[in-house]
Amino acid sequence: MSQFTYPNPRRDESVQDDYHGSKVTDPYKWLEDPDSEETKKFIEGQNQLSAPFINSCDDRETIKKELTDLWNYEKYGCPHKEGSKYFFSKNTGLQNQSVIYIQDTLESEPKVFLDPNSLSDDGTVSLRTASWSHDGSILAYALSKSGSDWTTIKFRNVETGKDYDEEIEKVKFSGISWTHDNLGVFYGCYPEHETENATGTDTASHENQKLFYHRVGTSQSEDVLCVEFLDQPKWMIGCTVSDCGRYLFVMPSQDCKYNLLYFCDLQQQAKEGVKEKFTLTEIITKFEADIDYITNQGHKAVFQSNKEAEKQKLVTIDLNNPVETAWTDLVAECDDVLEWATGVAGDKLVTCYMHDVKNILQLRDLNSGNVLHQFPLEIGSVTGFSGDIRHNEMFFKFSSQITPGTIYHVDLSGQGAPVIKVMIETKVPSFDNSQYQVEQVFYPSKDGTKIPMFITKRKDFVPDGNTPCLLYGYGGFSISLTPYFSAVHTFFVQHFGIMAIANMRGGGEYGETWSNGGRRENLQNCLTDFQSAGEWLVDNKYTCKEKLAIYGGSHGGMLVGACANQRPDLYGAAVSAVGVMDMLRFHKFTVGYAWVSNYGCSDVAEEFPNLRRISPLHNIKENEVQHPATLLLTADHDDRVVPSHSLKYIATLQHTLASSTKQTNPLLIRVDCKSGHGAGKPTSKSIEEYTDIFCFLVKSLGLQYRN
Repeated sequence: MSQFTYPNPRRDESVQDDYHGSKVTDPYKWLEDPDSEETKKFIEGQNQLSAPFINSCDDRETIKKELTDLWNYEKYGCPHKEGSKYFFSKNTGLQNQSVIYIQDTLESEPKVFLDPNSLSDDGTVSLRTASWSHDGSILAYALSKSGSDWTTIKFRNVETGKDYDEEIEKVKFSGISWTHDNLGVFYGCYPEHETENATGTDTASHENQKLFYHRVGTSQSEDVLCVEFLDQPKWMIGCTVSDCGRYLFVMPSQDCKYNLLYFCDLQQQAKEGVKEKFTLTEIITKFEADIDYITNQGHKAVFQSNKEAEKQKLVTIDLNNPVETAWTDLVAECDDVLEWATGVAGDKLVTCYMHDVKNILQLRDLNSGNVLHQFPLEIGSVTGFSGDIRHNEMFFKFSSQITPGTIYHVDLSGQGAPVIKVMIETKVPSFDNSQYQVEQVFYPSKDGTKIPMFITKRKDFVPDGNTPCLLYGYGGFSISLTPYFSAVHTFFVQHFGIMAIANMRGGGEYGETWSNGGRRENLQNCLTDFQSAGEWLVDNKYTCKEKLAIYGGSHGGMLVGACANQRPDLYGAAVSAVGVMDMLRFHKFTVGYAWVSNYGCSDVAEEFPNLRRISPLHNIKENEVQHPATLLLTADHDDRVVPSHSLKYIATLQHTLASSTKQTNPLLIRVDCKSGHGAGKPTSKSIEEYTDIFCFLVKSLGLQYRN
């Protein structure tokens, strides 16, 4: 029997939803109200259950100290030139938020320009977006509180370091694009959304995002409405001003896949300033591909797209004749996936490709698309970049599982090959990368598809079938898990065992076919690929089922929950962070409707059965073997994957298995306060969270801490 007495919250079996004639009971629907006293009491009871168990780990203080020591190293972002100054971000090691510094030259002494740590005592105010005016004289920056996706835009004078008086509110899922006269910005907001100061705890679905123009030095009430789509309330409106400043590209999206493309000529429609709604010229009006602006030379604009190119290509569109039949390929599709591209140094392009989940970085001629230079990279990823069409230099950051980060400066001013030099080489005092190695394997999924997986291990590792393994995955929304350095993953390898990252279908690792192979009706492939990763690790004696822990967040949290339901025999533990657990109702909250592109929607009769079969919340049952030790993590200000996903899941899991004589593994949840989906989380909170995760695994799996 379980060592725990789980809470016994109210179950209302009379609450049902009708899905195309199928009745589905939702007895804990009341947990969807985050502000009710009953929900707050439920959360308090769950934390009172999980905290003592986690805190009773004998190694807790050692784990926290050693993790803190490992985390405590200088972290740099790539420098970038704005006007005549250089800016870069830096975290000295344990600062809750990274700080923006300013320099007159790359050699001059940096000075603090914007320190988000000064904006709150506990580090819960974070910088979400930063955008400099074309001449570098003003910084527009968006702040988030407690991890919420809601942001407030402010403006800072670069010369004086002082903020302007105005603030822009109700901003969410928006970039900041400056007009080249340096007078104002375009931004997206939800002016009609009813929420008190947009605090991040409301769950109402978002509708009617609008694109506004704000002139610096005026109040938000004077902002000009530039673009709206009244007949499409779910559309989100992205935009960017062209490198030349003449064109505004408007890119509406309905969800997380595919976008439309319109533009207007600011030289014609805003020659005396932005004063009214724009008349847009249509380029793409159907959601059938992704297309993103890269750069332009006059009216010839370069875009990256997967239209008729599943691994992406670069096309040139003549804005004087933008019909699709007149498009020309600048860089054709090839065998590798084009991740991103950007214009630099007036007449050049930088392209970043992915080959078997490892990056290739190239310099190309903007006019011909021909490769001029390929940068020598080891096995890993380009995890940072800055460059501009106006400047004859660029910076990029390279990282891998055992390379914390090296920033390179590239001089593009000469006629020959670019001059490359190491600018910053990150050192982690308590990590000697010569003691570790990374292996990439390709294992078969159930249908024979070869799936890549990275395994990080100590060089003295011997596969004996008894080593603890933490298996991480995502596999959704065309997002690729390329190699990167993580203090958390490194800590596990240092002190416990091996770290494995599986690159399942549903991600973007091999293009559109790969992505489509793990989404919507093919969503089960993503889960099966992950389960096959666990089987391969066990079969090849990297670990054993009893010491195999799976971990994922957001879509990866759903992955973990669904796999724990389907294969409870395969894992010793499952850690699911901010997971999409209710796949029948996710589209009803905040921006959940945007995930329909990846999951499908229960409102569609043909798609409901697949979601019903996979939804973690709706597939909890008592099995022949007990459920893996389970820790869910969520936060009160997660306004992307709202907390009720995890709350309803843990309530159902505990109700279903609490009385089982087989279930001795813990079934727990940790609900954090003043935190969101993950972005902007203070360092102190991150260390606390991962300390709790490691303590949970030690307690649940009987892991031995290795110094």
